[in-house]
Amino acid sequence: MKRGRKTNEANSSSSEDTTEKESKRHKVIEKKTIVVQSPDWANLLQDIILQVFQYLPLLDRAHASQVCRSWNQVFHMPDLWRCFEFELNQPATSNLRTTHPELIKQIIKRHSNHLQYVSFKVVDSSKESAEAACDILSQLVNCSLKTLGLISTARPSFMDLPKSHFISALTVVFVNSKSLSSLKIDDTPVDDPSLKVLVANNSDTLKLLKMSSCPHVSPAGILCVADQCHGLRELALNYHLLSDELLLALSSEKHVRLEHLRIDVVSENPGQTQFHTIQKSSWDAFIKHSPKVNLVMYFFLYEEEFDPFFRYEIPVTHLYFGRSVSKDVLGRVGMTCPRLVELVVCANGLRPLDEELICIAERCKYLSAVGLGECEVSCSAFVEFVKMCGGRLSQLSIMEEVLIPDQKYSLEQIHWEVSKHLGRVWFPDMMPTW
Repeated sequence: MKRGRKTNEANSSSSEDTTEKESKRHKVIEKKTIVVQSPDWANLLQDIILQVFQYLPLLDRAHASQVCRSWNQVFHMPDLWRCFEFELNQPATSNLRTTHPELIKQIIKRHSNHLQYVSFKVVDSSKESAEAACDILSQLVNCSLKTLGLISTARPSFMDLPKSHFISALTVVFVNSKSLSSLKIDDTPVDDPSLKVLVANNSDTLKLLKMSSCPHVSPAGILCVADQCHGLRELALNYHLLSDELLLALSSEKHVRLEHLRIDVVSENPGQTQFHTIQKSSWDAFIKHSPKVNLVMYFFLYEEEFDPFFRYEIPVTHLYFGRSVSKDVLGRVGMTCPRLVELVVCANGLRPLDEELICIAERCKYLSAVGLGECEVSCSAFVEFVKMCGGRLSQLSIMEEVLIPDQKYSLEQIHWEVSKHLGRVWFPDMMPTW
Protein backbone atom coordinates (compact mmCIF):
# COMPACT_ATOMS: atom_id res chain seq x y z
CA MET A 1 0.00 0.00 0.00
CA LYS A 2 2.78 2.45 0.83
CA ARG A 3 4.56 1.62 -2.38
CA GLY A 4 1.36 2.20 -4.34
CA ARG A 5 0.73 5.52 -2.58
CA LYS A 6 4.22 6.71 -3.40
CA THR A 7 3.77 5.65 -6.97
CA ASN A 8 0.49 7.50 -7.22
CA GLU A 9 2.03 10.58 -5.63
CA ALA A 10 4.97 10.44 -8.03
CA ASN A 11 2.62 10.02 -10.99
CA SER A 12 0.50 12.87 -9.70
CA SER A 13 3.57 15.12 -9.30
CA SER A 14 4.87 14.16 -12.73
CA SER A 15 1.48 14.89 -14.26
CA GLU A 16 1.36 18.31 -12.60
CA ASP A 17 4.89 19.12 -13.86
CA THR A 18 3.95 18.08 -17.38
CA THR A 19 0.79 20.16 -17.29
CA GLU A 20 2.71 23.19 -16.02
CA LYS A 21 5.40 22.82 -18.72
CA GLU A 22 2.79 22.45 -21.46
CA SER A 23 1.01 25.55 -20.14
CA LYS A 24 4.22 27.58 -20.26
CA ARG A 25 4.99 26.26 -23.76
CA HIS A 26 1.56 27.31 -25.00
CA LYS A 27 2.07 30.79 -23.55
CA VAL A 28 5.42 31.15 -25.29
CA ILE A 29 3.95 29.96 -28.59
CA GLU A 30 1.00 32.26 -28.11
CA LYS A 31 3.31 35.24 -27.50
CA LYS A 32 5.42 34.40 -30.54
CA THR A 33 2.32 34.05 -32.68
CA ILE A 34 1.12 37.46 -31.57
CA VAL A 35 4.47 39.05 -32.52
CA VAL A 36 4.47 37.48 -35.96
CA GLN A 37 0.86 38.30 -36.74
CA SER A 38 0.83 41.89 -35.52
CA PRO A 39 4.10 43.70 -36.43
CA ASP A 40 4.23 47.31 -35.26
CA TRP A 41 5.65 49.00 -38.38
CA ALA A 42 5.34 52.43 -36.82
CA ASN A 43 7.96 51.56 -34.24
CA LEU A 44 10.67 50.53 -36.67
CA LEU A 45 13.94 52.29 -35.97
CA GLN A 46 14.00 55.71 -37.64
CA ASP A 47 17.42 55.17 -39.16
CA ILE A 48 16.13 52.09 -41.01
CA ILE A 49 13.17 54.03 -42.37
CA LEU A 50 15.52 56.86 -43.30
CA GLN A 51 17.68 54.47 -45.34
CA VAL A 52 14.58 53.21 -47.16
CA PHE A 53 13.39 56.76 -47.88
CA GLN A 54 16.76 57.70 -49.37
CA TYR A 55 16.21 55.19 -52.19
CA LEU A 56 12.66 56.37 -52.99
CA PRO A 57 11.76 58.98 -55.60
CA LEU A 58 10.38 62.17 -54.08
CA LEU A 59 6.74 61.42 -54.97
CA ASP A 60 6.89 57.90 -53.50
CA ARG A 61 8.58 59.29 -50.42
CA ALA A 62 5.78 61.82 -49.99
CA HIS A 63 3.14 59.08 -50.30
CA ALA A 64 4.99 56.91 -47.77
CA SER A 65 5.11 59.82 -45.32
CA GLN A 66 1.31 59.61 -45.02
CA VAL A 67 1.40 56.07 -43.57
CA CYS A 68 1.86 57.17 -39.97
CA ARG A 69 3.19 59.93 -37.77
CA SER A 70 6.58 58.25 -37.32
CA TRP A 71 7.13 58.00 -41.07
CA ASN A 72 6.06 61.59 -41.54
CA GLN A 73 8.68 62.66 -39.00
CA VAL A 74 11.34 60.79 -40.97
CA PHE A 75 10.13 62.49 -44.17
CA HIS A 76 11.16 65.85 -42.69
CA MET A 77 14.54 64.77 -41.30
CA PRO A 78 17.42 67.05 -42.47
CA ASP A 79 19.35 64.16 -44.09
CA LEU A 80 16.65 63.81 -46.76
CA TRP A 81 16.79 67.48 -47.75
CA ARG A 82 20.50 68.12 -48.16
CA CYS A 83 20.32 67.34 -51.88
CA PHE A 84 17.50 68.69 -54.05
CA GLU A 85 16.86 69.58 -57.69
CA PHE A 86 14.21 72.20 -58.45
CA GLU A 87 12.64 71.55 -61.86
CA LEU A 88 10.85 74.62 -63.17
CA ASN A 89 8.56 75.24 -66.13
CA GLN A 90 5.16 76.72 -66.89
CA PRO A 91 2.48 73.98 -66.57
CA ALA A 92 0.01 76.07 -68.55
CA THR A 93 2.16 75.86 -71.68
CA SER A 94 4.21 72.72 -71.07
CA ASN A 95 3.68 69.08 -70.09
CA LEU A 96 7.23 68.74 -68.81
CA ARG A 97 7.95 67.76 -65.24
CA THR A 98 7.96 70.51 -62.63
CA THR A 99 8.41 70.79 -58.85
CA HIS A 100 5.02 71.47 -57.27
CA PRO A 101 4.66 75.03 -55.88
CA GLU A 102 3.36 73.73 -52.53
CA LEU A 103 6.43 71.55 -52.12
CA ILE A 104 8.65 74.55 -52.87
CA LYS A 105 6.88 76.50 -50.11
CA GLN A 106 7.40 73.64 -47.65
CA ILE A 107 11.09 73.38 -48.52
CA ILE A 108 11.66 77.11 -48.03
CA LYS A 109 9.68 77.09 -44.78
CA ARG A 110 11.08 73.96 -43.16
CA HIS A 111 14.27 72.89 -44.97
CA SER A 112 16.07 75.88 -46.47
CA ASN A 113 18.74 75.68 -43.76
CA HIS A 114 19.22 71.96 -44.51
CA LEU A 115 19.92 72.36 -48.24
CA GLN A 116 23.55 71.78 -49.22
CA TYR A 117 23.60 70.34 -52.76
CA VAL A 118 21.12 72.21 -54.92
CA SER A 119 20.45 72.64 -58.63
CA PHE A 120 17.81 74.64 -60.49
CA LYS A 121 16.80 73.13 -63.83
CA VAL A 122 14.76 75.38 -66.10
CA VAL A 123 13.28 72.84 -68.51
CA ASP A 124 11.60 75.34 -70.82
CA SER A 125 12.82 78.62 -72.30
CA SER A 126 10.37 80.87 -70.50
CA LYS A 127 11.41 83.96 -68.63
CA GLU A 128 8.82 83.10 -65.96
CA SER A 129 10.58 79.85 -65.04
CA ALA A 130 13.92 81.62 -64.69
CA GLU A 131 12.24 84.25 -62.50
CA ALA A 132 10.82 81.48 -60.32
CA ALA A 133 14.34 80.09 -59.85
CA CYS A 134 15.60 83.52 -58.81
CA ASP A 135 12.71 83.96 -56.37
CA ILE A 136 13.65 80.71 -54.64
CA LEU A 137 17.33 81.69 -54.54
CA SER A 138 16.50 85.04 -52.96
CA GLN A 139 14.71 83.27 -50.09
CA LEU A 140 17.63 81.03 -49.14
CA VAL A 141 18.89 83.48 -46.52
CA ASN A 142 19.58 80.70 -44.00
CA CYS A 143 21.27 78.35 -46.44
CA SER A 144 24.71 76.80 -46.23
CA LEU A 145 25.06 75.50 -49.78
CA LYS A 146 28.12 73.53 -50.83
CA THR A 147 27.15 73.10 -54.48
CA LEU A 148 24.89 75.18 -56.71
CA GLY A 149 23.98 74.57 -60.33
CA LEU A 150 21.81 76.73 -62.58
CA ILE A 151 20.85 74.65 -65.60
CA SER A 152 18.87 75.86 -68.58
CA THR A 153 17.96 73.01 -70.91
CA ALA A 154 16.44 75.42 -73.44
CA ARG A 155 18.04 78.81 -73.99
CA PRO A 156 17.92 81.67 -73.24
CA SER A 157 15.91 81.64 -69.92
CA PHE A 158 18.31 83.23 -67.36
CA MET A 159 19.75 85.57 -69.98
CA ASP A 160 16.25 87.03 -70.49
CA LEU A 161 16.12 88.32 -66.91
CA PRO A 162 17.10 91.83 -65.85
CA LYS A 163 20.71 91.51 -64.75
CA SER A 164 20.07 93.30 -61.45
CA HIS A 165 17.31 90.84 -60.52
CA PHE A 166 19.49 87.81 -61.23
CA ILE A 167 22.56 89.23 -59.47
CA SER A 168 20.53 90.15 -56.40
CA ALA A 169 19.22 86.59 -56.03
CA LEU A 170 22.62 84.99 -56.65
CA THR A 171 24.33 87.29 -54.17
CA VAL A 172 22.05 86.01 -51.39
CA VAL A 173 23.60 82.57 -51.81
CA PHE A 174 27.15 83.89 -52.16
CA VAL A 175 26.89 85.93 -48.96
CA ASN A 176 25.13 83.35 -46.80
CA SER A 177 26.72 80.07 -47.85
CA LYS A 178 30.35 80.71 -46.72
CA SER A 179 31.39 77.18 -47.80
CA LEU A 180 30.48 76.97 -51.49
CA SER A 181 32.75 74.46 -53.22
CA SER A 182 31.07 73.91 -56.62
CA LEU A 183 29.35 76.52 -58.79
CA LYS A 184 27.88 75.91 -62.27
CA ILE A 185 26.37 79.06 -63.81
CA ASP A 186 26.60 78.67 -67.59
CA ASP A 187 24.50 81.02 -69.77
CA THR A 188 23.71 83.49 -67.00
CA PRO A 189 24.13 87.29 -66.57
CA VAL A 190 26.64 86.90 -63.73
CA ASP A 191 29.16 89.80 -63.71
CA ASP A 192 32.49 90.87 -62.21
CA PRO A 193 31.08 92.51 -59.02
CA SER A 194 29.09 89.38 -58.18
CA LEU A 195 32.23 87.26 -58.63
CA LYS A 196 34.00 89.53 -56.15
CA VAL A 197 31.23 88.80 -53.64
CA LEU A 198 31.68 85.09 -54.32
CA VAL A 199 35.42 85.34 -53.69
CA ALA A 200 35.01 87.47 -50.56
CA ASN A 201 32.82 84.83 -48.90
CA ASN A 202 33.95 81.51 -50.37
CA SER A 203 37.59 81.85 -51.45
CA ASP A 204 38.80 79.14 -49.06
CA THR A 205 36.30 76.51 -50.20
CA LEU A 206 35.66 77.03 -53.94
CA LYS A 207 37.03 74.08 -55.95
CA LEU A 208 34.93 74.03 -59.14
CA LEU A 209 33.72 76.95 -61.25
CA LYS A 210 31.88 76.37 -64.52
CA MET A 211 30.74 79.55 -66.26
CA SER A 212 30.80 79.30 -70.03
CA SER A 213 28.74 81.80 -72.05
CA CYS A 214 28.60 84.51 -69.40
CA PRO A 215 28.98 87.70 -71.48
CA HIS A 216 29.07 90.13 -68.54
CA VAL A 217 32.23 88.63 -67.05
CA SER A 218 35.56 90.12 -68.14
CA PRO A 219 39.08 88.64 -68.04
CA ALA A 220 39.68 90.80 -64.95
CA GLY A 221 36.71 89.17 -63.22
CA ILE A 222 37.88 85.61 -63.76
CA LEU A 223 41.44 86.65 -62.87
CA CYS A 224 40.11 87.87 -59.50
CA VAL A 225 38.80 84.35 -58.85
CA ALA A 226 42.08 82.68 -59.81
CA ASP A 227 44.12 85.15 -57.75
CA GLN A 228 42.23 84.49 -54.51
CA CYS A 229 40.66 81.02 -54.78
CA HIS A 230 43.84 79.01 -54.42
CA GLY A 231 41.95 75.73 -53.94
CA LEU A 232 40.32 75.89 -57.38
CA ARG A 233 40.81 72.54 -59.12
CA GLU A 234 38.32 72.64 -62.02
CA LEU A 235 37.49 75.58 -64.26
CA ALA A 236 35.34 75.95 -67.40
CA LEU A 237 35.08 79.22 -69.33
CA ASN A 238 35.00 80.80 -72.78
CA TYR A 239 38.20 81.52 -74.64
CA HIS A 240 37.72 85.29 -74.47
CA LEU A 241 38.23 85.04 -70.68
CA LEU A 242 41.50 83.14 -71.06
CA SER A 243 44.61 85.27 -70.76
CA ASP A 244 48.30 84.95 -70.07
CA GLU A 245 47.71 86.55 -66.66
CA LEU A 246 45.06 83.94 -65.82
CA LEU A 247 47.33 81.01 -66.71
CA LEU A 248 50.15 82.49 -64.67
CA ALA A 249 47.82 83.01 -61.69
CA LEU A 250 46.74 79.36 -61.91
CA SER A 251 50.45 78.43 -62.02
CA SER A 252 51.55 80.32 -58.92
CA GLU A 253 53.07 78.52 -55.96
CA LYS A 254 50.05 79.40 -53.79
CA HIS A 255 47.62 77.75 -56.17
CA VAL A 256 46.86 74.02 -56.03
CA ARG A 257 47.44 71.95 -59.15
CA LEU A 258 44.56 72.35 -61.53
CA GLU A 259 42.94 69.04 -62.51
CA HIS A 260 40.55 70.11 -65.27
CA LEU A 261 40.43 73.17 -67.51
CA ARG A 262 37.74 73.40 -70.19
CA ILE A 263 37.81 76.17 -72.79
CA ASP A 264 35.00 76.82 -75.28
CA VAL A 265 36.19 78.63 -78.41
CA VAL A 266 32.95 79.87 -79.95
CA SER A 267 32.10 82.18 -82.84
CA GLU A 268 28.49 83.05 -83.67
CA ASN A 269 29.17 85.33 -86.64
CA PRO A 270 32.03 84.48 -89.03
CA GLY A 271 34.65 87.16 -89.37
CA GLN A 272 33.26 89.35 -86.57
CA THR A 273 35.15 87.82 -83.63
CA GLN A 274 38.82 88.58 -83.07
CA PHE A 275 40.67 85.83 -81.22
CA HIS A 276 43.79 86.65 -79.28
CA THR A 277 46.87 84.45 -78.98
CA ILE A 278 48.11 82.95 -75.71
CA GLN A 279 51.89 83.00 -75.32
CA LYS A 280 53.74 79.69 -75.34
CA SER A 281 55.59 80.70 -72.16
CA SER A 282 52.25 80.97 -70.33
CA TRP A 283 51.22 77.47 -71.43
CA ASP A 284 54.64 76.16 -70.41
CA ALA A 285 54.34 77.66 -66.92
CA PHE A 286 50.82 76.27 -66.58
CA ILE A 287 51.71 72.71 -67.57
CA LYS A 288 54.84 72.76 -65.41
CA HIS A 289 52.72 73.62 -62.36
CA SER A 290 49.88 71.18 -63.23
CA PRO A 291 51.48 68.40 -65.31
CA LYS A 292 48.50 66.03 -65.03
CA VAL A 293 45.80 68.55 -65.93
CA ASN A 294 43.10 67.65 -68.45
CA LEU A 295 42.95 70.55 -70.90
CA VAL A 296 39.71 70.25 -72.87
CA MET A 297 39.04 72.53 -75.83
CA TYR A 298 35.78 72.76 -77.80
CA PHE A 299 36.03 74.61 -81.12
CA PHE A 300 32.91 76.02 -82.76
CA LEU A 301 34.61 78.21 -85.37
CA TYR A 302 34.41 78.80 -89.08
CA GLU A 303 37.41 77.73 -91.15
CA GLU A 304 38.80 81.22 -91.66
CA GLU A 305 38.91 81.86 -87.89
CA PHE A 306 41.46 79.15 -86.99
CA ASP A 307 44.52 81.21 -87.91
CA PRO A 308 45.54 82.17 -84.29
CA PHE A 309 45.39 78.54 -83.11
CA PHE A 310 47.80 75.57 -83.33
CA ARG A 311 50.78 77.70 -84.33
CA TYR A 312 53.01 76.30 -81.58
CA GLU A 313 52.84 73.49 -79.03
CA ILE A 314 49.91 73.61 -76.58
CA PRO A 315 49.16 71.05 -73.83
CA VAL A 316 45.59 70.20 -74.93
CA THR A 317 44.47 66.65 -74.05
CA HIS A 318 40.88 66.52 -75.34
CA LEU A 319 40.03 68.26 -78.59
CA TYR A 320 36.58 68.60 -80.17
CA PHE A 321 35.75 70.29 -83.46
CA GLY A 322 32.02 71.01 -83.60
CA ARG A 323 32.11 72.53 -87.09
CA SER A 324 34.01 71.77 -90.28
CA VAL A 325 37.77 72.03 -89.90
CA SER A 326 40.32 72.19 -92.74
CA LYS A 327 43.08 69.72 -93.62
CA ASP A 328 45.62 72.40 -92.78
CA VAL A 329 44.35 72.83 -89.22
CA LEU A 330 44.24 69.07 -88.59
CA GLY A 331 47.78 68.82 -89.90
CA ARG A 332 48.84 71.47 -87.37
CA VAL A 333 47.08 69.53 -84.62
CA GLY A 334 49.43 66.62 -85.20
CA MET A 335 52.44 68.94 -84.99
CA THR A 336 51.41 70.97 -81.91
CA CYS A 337 49.38 68.68 -79.59
CA PRO A 338 51.72 65.95 -78.26
CA ARG A 339 49.58 65.40 -75.11
CA LEU A 340 46.41 64.68 -77.10
CA VAL A 341 44.28 61.87 -75.63
CA GLU A 342 40.97 62.33 -77.45
CA LEU A 343 40.12 63.79 -80.85
CA VAL A 344 36.63 64.29 -82.29
CA VAL A 345 36.12 65.83 -85.74
CA CYS A 346 32.52 66.63 -86.65
CA ALA A 347 33.21 67.43 -90.30
CA ASN A 348 36.01 68.15 -92.74
CA GLY A 349 34.64 68.26 -96.24
CA LEU A 350 35.51 66.07 -99.20
CA ARG A 351 39.32 66.05 -99.04
CA PRO A 352 40.82 62.81 -97.61
CA LEU A 353 42.63 63.15 -94.29
CA ASP A 354 45.16 60.38 -94.90
CA GLU A 355 48.38 62.34 -94.24
CA GLU A 356 46.86 64.25 -91.30
CA LEU A 357 45.77 61.07 -89.47
CA ILE A 358 49.18 59.45 -90.01
CA CYS A 359 50.89 62.57 -88.61
CA ILE A 360 48.61 62.52 -85.56
CA ALA A 361 49.35 58.83 -84.97
CA GLU A 362 53.11 59.47 -85.19
CA ARG A 363 53.26 62.44 -82.84
CA CYS A 364 50.33 61.99 -80.41
CA LYS A 365 51.63 59.04 -78.42
CA TYR A 366 48.82 59.17 -75.82
CA LEU A 367 45.90 59.19 -78.24
CA SER A 368 43.29 56.67 -77.07
CA ALA A 369 39.94 57.94 -78.41
CA VAL A 370 39.01 59.08 -81.92
CA GLY A 371 35.71 60.03 -83.53
CA LEU A 372 35.23 61.07 -87.16
CA GLY A 373 31.97 62.39 -88.60
CA GLU A 374 31.55 63.87 -92.07
CA CYS A 375 35.12 63.24 -93.24
CA GLU A 376 36.91 61.06 -95.79
CA VAL A 377 39.79 58.64 -95.16
CA SER A 378 41.08 55.91 -97.47
CA CYS A 379 40.81 52.40 -96.05
CA SER A 380 44.58 51.85 -96.39
CA ALA A 381 45.44 55.04 -94.47
CA PHE A 382 42.91 54.20 -91.79
CA VAL A 383 44.37 50.73 -91.28
CA GLU A 384 47.86 52.24 -91.06
CA PHE A 385 46.61 54.79 -88.51
CA VAL A 386 45.11 52.04 -86.33
CA LYS A 387 48.25 49.93 -86.70
CA MET A 388 50.43 52.81 -85.47
CA CYS A 389 48.17 53.56 -82.48
CA GLY A 390 47.62 49.91 -81.61
CA GLY A 391 45.61 48.63 -78.68
CA ARG A 392 45.69 51.94 -76.83
CA LEU A 393 42.74 53.08 -79.01
CA SER A 394 40.07 52.20 -76.45
CA GLN A 395 37.43 54.23 -78.32
CA LEU A 396 37.21 54.34 -82.11
CA SER A 397 33.99 55.72 -83.57
CA ILE A 398 34.06 56.04 -87.37
CA MET A 399 31.01 56.25 -89.63
CA GLU A 400 31.07 53.73 -92.47
CA GLU A 401 30.59 56.60 -94.95
CA VAL A 402 33.95 58.06 -93.87
CA LEU A 403 35.96 55.10 -95.18
CA ILE A 404 36.83 55.11 -98.90
CA PRO A 405 37.63 51.66 -100.40
CA ASP A 406 40.87 51.40 -102.35
CA GLN A 407 42.94 48.76 -104.13
CA LYS A 408 44.14 47.23 -100.87
CA TYR A 409 41.02 47.11 -98.70
CA SER A 410 37.28 46.99 -99.26
CA LEU A 411 34.67 47.84 -96.65
CA GLU A 412 34.06 44.11 -96.11
CA GLN A 413 37.76 43.49 -95.40
CA ILE A 414 38.60 46.48 -93.26
CA HIS A 415 36.89 45.48 -90.04
CA TRP A 416 38.98 42.27 -89.85
CA GLU A 417 42.22 44.15 -90.33
CA VAL A 418 41.31 46.89 -87.84
CA SER A 419 40.10 44.33 -85.29
CA LYS A 420 43.45 42.51 -85.56
CA HIS A 421 45.43 45.65 -84.68
CA LEU A 422 43.03 46.75 -81.93
CA GLY A 423 43.00 43.32 -80.30
CA ARG A 424 39.18 43.27 -80.21
CA VAL A 425 36.25 43.02 -82.59
CA TRP A 426 35.54 46.32 -84.33
CA PHE A 427 33.00 47.49 -86.90
CA PRO A 428 32.42 50.99 -88.33
CA ASP A 429 29.31 52.83 -87.15
CA MET A 430 26.26 52.61 -89.39
CA MET A 431 23.97 55.49 -90.33
CA PRO A 432 20.39 54.81 -89.08
CA THR A 433 17.99 54.04 -91.93
CA TRP A 434 14.88 55.56 -90.40
